[in-house]
Amino acid sequence: MRSDSSNYQDDLALAHLLADLADSIALERYQALDLVITTKPDNTPVTDADRAVETAIRQGLATHRPNDGLLGEEFGSDISGAKRYWVIDPIDGTKNFIRGVPTWACLIALVEVAEDGTQEVVVGVASSPALSRRWFASKGAGAFVVFSGETKKISVSQVASLGDASITYSDFIGFGDRLAAFQKMLANAWRTRGMGDFWSHMLVAEGAVDVAIEPTLAVWDMAALDIIVREAGGVFTNTSGQPGPCGGSGVSTNGALHNAVINGLNP
Repeated sequence: MRSDSSNYQDDLALAHLLADLADSIALERYQALDLVITTKPDNTPVTDADRAVETAIRQGLATHRPNDGLLGEEFGSDISGAKRYWVIDPIDGTKNFIRGVPTWACLIALVEVAEDGTQEVVVGVASSPALSRRWFASKGAGAFVVFSGETKKISVSQVASLGDASITYSDFIGFGDRLAAFQKMLANAWRTRGMGDFWSHMLVAEGAVDVAIEPTLAVWDMAALDIIVREAGGVFTNTSGQPGPCGGSGVSTNGALHNAVINGLNP
């Protein structure tokens, strides 16, 4: 895998262009009276905006990165044998999008695959136009947020005790046998809020909260968030402590709290 952050400047620039395109398409359909909503085989909702955004991104990648693989939420995977592939969630927070809640985002990430099969996210963009925010990171270059036309470097908090921590989560669905342990953790925390989706993890990256936990996620929900949290100085694993976005769940922390969170979830 390449380690020089300058090698990813073009990839990050492309990710921003794709996010610009995604934002324009999604905003045009946000709160539209004729928004088309259907149900996928897994009983989750999908809109015409989700499909239009992913279609446009796929077309952009076919033009600019025809040799890269692509994994998208709506139209499947073509990453077999790829040394580099893009991971796309056209609208993370579709239920929010449908109801007019502004916490939704397009998530775009680039993954590199080493000779030994090890995978690493090296570029990530989370663009939330309804919140007027965009977070981004590339390997070795730090993490940033754009808000009101200004770009600011971000970093995680320094809170070192769960008793002093602010913890965010989506809801209590999907925790299974870990639910009691998780609720005990929340009861002992300084502050808790049910926010969910990409935003919880981006708040960890900004240092606004200290822990974000979601027990059931797909790789397209997490890939972009993984590198943004890590480049902000934090740690991203699944609920068992396995690093990366492929473990079926997501835990972001400021790093100082990570062992305590994982041990608390797995007593």
